[in-house]
Amino acid sequence: MNIQGAFPVLLTNHNPVLTILAAIVCITGSWIAMNLLQQAQIKQGTLRLRWTFVTAVGAGTVIWCTHYTAMMGFHPGAPVSLHAGLTMLSLAIAITGASASVWIGLSRLSTAPEIGGFLAGWTISAMHYTGMLAYHIDGAVSWNPTLVALSIGFSLLFSISAFSLVLRKPRRVSSSIGKLLFATAIVSLHFTGMEALSVAPGHAASHLAQETFATMGFVIAAVAMLTVSTGLAMQLIEARVSRETISRFQRMAMTDALTGLPNRVSFAESLDREIATAETLGRNIAILAIDLDRFKEINDLRGHHAGDLALQTIGQRLASLVDDNAFVARLGGDEFAAVVNYHDEKHLLDFVSRLETLMFLPIRIENFETVTGASVGVSIYPQDGTTRERLMSNADLAMYRAKGNIGQNVCFFEKRMDELVHDRHVLAQDLRHAIDRDQLRVHYQVQTSVATGAIRGYEALLRWYHPQRGLVPPAEFIPIAEENGLIIPIGEWVLRTACREAATWNNSHRISVNISPVQFTHVDLAPLLLDVLMETGLAPTRLELEITESTIIADKPRALHMLRQIRTLGITIAIDDFGVGYSSFDTLRSFPFDKIKLDRSFMEEVEEDAQAKAIVRAVLALGKSLNIPVLAEGVETSTQLSILKAEGCDEAQGFLLGKPRPLSFTVAAERPTLPTKQFHHEEDQSRHLV
Repeated sequence: MNIQGAFPVLLTNHNPVLTILAAIVCITGSWIAMNLLQQAQIKQGTLRLRWTFVTAVGAGTVIWCTHYTAMMGFHPGAPVSLHAGLTMLSLAIAITGASASVWIGLSRLSTAPEIGGFLAGWTISAMHYTGMLAYHIDGAVSWNPTLVALSIGFSLLFSISAFSLVLRKPRRVSSSIGKLLFATAIVSLHFTGMEALSVAPGHAASHLAQETFATMGFVIAAVAMLTVSTGLAMQLIEARVSRETISRFQRMAMTDALTGLPNRVSFAESLDREIATAETLGRNIAILAIDLDRFKEINDLRGHHAGDLALQTIGQRLASLVDDNAFVARLGGDEFAAVVNYHDEKHLLDFVSRLETLMFLPIRIENFETVTGASVGVSIYPQDGTTRERLMSNADLAMYRAKGNIGQNVCFFEKRMDELVHDRHVLAQDLRHAIDRDQLRVHYQVQTSVATGAIRGYEALLRWYHPQRGLVPPAEFIPIAEENGLIIPIGEWVLRTACREAATWNNSHRISVNISPVQFTHVDLAPLLLDVLMETGLAPTRLELEITESTIIADKPRALHMLRQIRTLGITIAIDDFGVGYSSFDTLRSFPFDKIKLDRSFMEEVEEDAQAKAIVRAVLALGKSLNIPVLAEGVETSTQLSILKAEGCDEAQGFLLGKPRPLSFTVAAERPTLPTKQFHHEEDQSRHLV
């Protein structure tokens, strides 16, 4: 058989149906195999191993099946038989070689794709010519070495190009060209190699053999399609699972796990979209910052499980407000937020009213019922801001104003709030330097025996004399100090100053110092107190620490452990502001305090309010039953003092007995001599100082 014209073997010696089928197998299989290769490239660990194996099997099967499908349709004009061992060897070469090429192609070598493509080209060539050895033709067979070399060259060139494009440039166009080039590598090798074959037949061809081979060709093609279809199905399933996983993670990332409401990230994205829409269409939107009022109390007194149930109930109620014009989210902790598109002011006020009603409905948690309540701040686009950050900041400012105003649950942002925030920021900066600039002072208020009038001690009270503002009330600067962490160095300064000055007195009166909740939480108090006592030389029995119950209840086991350490030093401890907030018998039972300080609010009403008087009597009776002395704060009239004396109160403190004074006097054995003329400004404010 001589070569005449271009590719005469392809045109005259192949079954056209099987040839077309082989081409379909080759193109489809190559496309899927290269897709699998790309999937393996993006996987890690054991997933990459799995995808590498599937890719290798798929690519090897495509190479082998393309060859044998075409070969089963080849008519050499002479009897043909297949050598079983060499046929199986050719399949092993295809799969093993494909495995090596895929493995190397996915490695971290700088030229890995090209090396992998080179190995794939040699695999196609080795499989083809091993398969031709298995294809025994009864006749004289010869090969054209030029065409054999050309077929191998085609295979190497197209395979290297395919791997390089698919693995280095996974964009759609480059990737598609690479997949077609891999199919070209297989087809060009096969048909160029077949053109290199010449056969001089010895006998007439067997018609039965041709039919048998044709049947085998269809079977081989079917096996190839089944194999590549399996790979395609695996890829589609993986893609679907990946999409579902990504979708699930996206939902998790955008949803609060506890309440099911959108979270902070989702809220930010939604608010940005609403602002963009409002800007385009000229709509009005309102941003509501919502903060629960008594959530901490539920958490502290009933535990975090009860707190979670409360948040879930609140979340369900807020979700009921959601419609086409409203969006609600949980930002974290006990903070929620809402965005409302509204047509007119009545629409917005109706939404706010419904929200406020829901927040004050009772919540039933297991065996108790409570009401969380909420403070709500509202800012309006565009007058209160045109960006998400500004609108949220202004809504927060309004919310804090609502939280600070008793009886007002909802506040709308006002321009002057910006001025207050700026003023607060400036004050915080000035407070940061107050110690270094010698602007802080410790004043002392006397504490006396109700029965005898004898002085029992003094409470140390912090005062800040600002060079421009004058005397800044503690109620104004103490919260700022706590928010900015300044209360820790300031609290230590007060403690050291009070102990140092008390150590110079010519008597043994005790000195009482308030400990801030922030200071108590962040400072290892026992070592600090020991250091202060050793430095100042003050006797431990003369130092009394005043701690509010809210300070203890945030982390009760740790707090009680710390209080016992302080007690071991010989320092006494008083529970301050008793009768309000968290006060409970359990706290007194858990730790034997040395004193109970009755909150000043009861003294303000004890003369006129029978209920206040009853509470005072109950606290005094409680102190006697527990053998804990009680000190009443805020005593300002003789009548109040008489009531306390009649009820058996131990000690008292207030303007009637003495106003806070600096250490510009000598503490006498019984009563200090106090200057008066320089304190007229302070006397107007002292009753409100913390």
